[in-house]
Amino acid sequence: MNHLKTFALLAVMTALFMGIGYLIGGATGMLVALAVAALMNLFSYWNADKIVLKMYRAQVVDETHPNAVVRAYVADVRQMATDAGLPQPTITIIPNDQPNAFATGRNPQNAAVAATSGLLDMLTREEVRGVMAHELAHVKNRDTLTMTVTATVAGAIAMLANFAMFFGGGDDRERPGGMIGTIALMLLAPMAAGLVQMAISRAREYEADRVGAEIARDPQALASALQKIEAYARGAVNVPAERNPATAHMFIINPLNGKGADSLFSTHPATGNRVRALMELGTTMGMGRRSTAPVASAPAINAARTSVPTTPSASNAPRGPWG
Repeated sequence: MNHLKTFALLAVMTALFMGIGYLIGGATGMLVALAVAALMNLFSYWNADKIVLKMYRAQVVDETHPNAVVRAYVADVRQMATDAGLPQPTITIIPNDQPNAFATGRNPQNAAVAATSGLLDMLTREEVRGVMAHELAHVKNRDTLTMTVTATVAGAIAMLANFAMFFGGGDDRERPGGMIGTIALMLLAPMAAGLVQMAISRAREYEADRVGAEIARDPQALASALQKIEAYARGAVNVPAERNPATAHMFIINPLNGKGADSLFSTHPATGNRVRALMELGTTMGMGRRSTAPVASAPAINAARTSVPTTPSASNAPRGPWG
């Protein structure tokens, strides 16, 4: 079923690509766009995960890392992957103050998980486990290929739509749509690609929450983590994500600052709905309701947090909140 969904997604994205090509250059433009889309789909299948990890400057870490928090993070991911019956993923850290995480890779055998330094910095060990279990659930559900390819192709559609302004002007009356069509194309093509992203993202997030809670055996830790991440994300700008909004749906919480509200154009379901579903799951698993401390404001967080170094440091360096 996931392979069918991926095929359907690529077909929709390819059709959008061809439509843009037609509006820019007629039948010839459509054929050129088809050829480009075919090459891009093939390239994305094999390399999209590497592109996304490089985009966010993700650094591979393992059990030999000098920081105790990072070593615990690695150990927890490896243990949960084993419990879930998954191959060991590549484990990375993104040097970014915004707490967030995502998974990528074309299949479980070539998967990678990424957590920001801010995530390790601000959450408890149990909450980090919950978040990474959610990402392993995406790997287990084989969501990562669809999500990563979508990010790559959607970004390309937005870029091609912008090219339309440069190649679609002038007095070329044979080009369909004219200048009005070009302007409409620039506005509507990225929106159409975005709607496809959103359609596949919301249902997948709910399912990954459920499976991740079962992997970590702690739905309430994930619920608490979601609340904290959403609150903290509004106070810390994720610059790479702002520059590449087509990747927003890959993260556990929308990384685009100030755009966390649930709406037609949100890449993620409302966090409150996700939290309620997780708390109900915790009840069915026989867990009592856990009290949650209020989430601090962004200024207080920035003043109190301790940096999690991603490179070797002196032995007296801060070890993080749960090292």
